[in-house]
Amino acid sequence: MATIRFTANLARHRPTPELQAVGDDLASVLHNALSGDPLLSGYVLDEQGRLRKHVNIFINGALVQDRVRLTDPVPASAEIYIIQALSGG
Repeated sequence: MATIRFTANLARHRPTPELQAVGDDLASVLHNALSGDPLLSGYVLDEQGRLRKHVNIFINGALVQDRVRLTDPVPASAEIYIIQALSGG
């Protein structure tokens, strides 16, 4: 089962418990973890199910490659970090 953790900057706006979910790829893991929390899901994914522009996800320390279909494989014991991407100058 994959463990999902959020950075503290999101916790300032709403509770972000550590989550656990199963799935073969990132799309299925996120669906299983976030389906009961539309607000949290809306923070991570847009209306088409794509990763939002200012959100990055790391699986076992590696940045997710497929931000659209979320097909990156997720090992059973993966650690997934969801962070707010910073931009600007």
